[in-house]
Amino acid sequence: MIPTPDAPIFRPIAERAVLVEFGAALDQAAHTSVLRLDQALAANPCAGFCEAVPAFVNLLVEFDPLTTDHATVTAHLCRLLTTKTTTRPAGNEREVLVCYDPALSPDLAVVAQQTGLTAEAVISAHLSGDYAVFMYGFAPGYAYLGGVPAVIQLDRKPSAVRGVAAGSVLIAGPQCLVTTLLMPTGWWIIGRSPTPILTGDAVRPFLFDVGDTVCFRRITRAEFDRASR
Repeated sequence: MIPTPDAPIFRPIAERAVLVEFGAALDQAAHTSVLRLDQALAANPCAGFCEAVPAFVNLLVEFDPLTTDHATVTAHLCRLLTTKTTTRPAGNEREVLVCYDPALSPDLAVVAQQTGLTAEAVISAHLSGDYAVFMYGFAPGYAYLGGVPAVIQLDRKPSAVRGVAAGSVLIAGPQCLVTTLLMPTGWWIIGRSPTPILTGDAVRPFLFDVGDTVCFRRITRAEFDRASR
């Protein structure tokens, strides 16, 4: 059985969680259902609720097994799903600065060559993307953004590159992210941002929340250097 937004699948995970699946592949309708259930659960948590972790097409609901169980939590989630909303939960819009200077965008020329565009056309396409935060994963503050325009979507590189600087703006397929640590990546590096993603705030450690929208704003190399000091 394939899960859909109208017919999700509930899977027990270990003794302390339920995974609610709304789809089997990256899909905006499924992700909207994830956000709606996450919002409804935050407003009306069940007994023993600990945390909800939204991803692309599923929501992991963690609970205290000493207080409740899979069946009770699943029943509560089903009740929440019966209350349909017609609008997508509204997130905040976040601005991320990005510099496309050649020294900071080692893959920009290759992306241009492989897509048949000029470097400036790749930049324009990237800036025009309709970006939304789908999930966090892989490393602290790694927010996976959907919305890369089809004209610049490329598969990942055949092999990863080491030592990619924090703040690098990467694309692969329909996704974009801004790195937060010095790490390897097999994604295409098309720019770098001085915008802090890790906030240092224990209550709100990351700039984005899942469901937020992101707007990239181009800056010059001089502006990047000033902002990076």
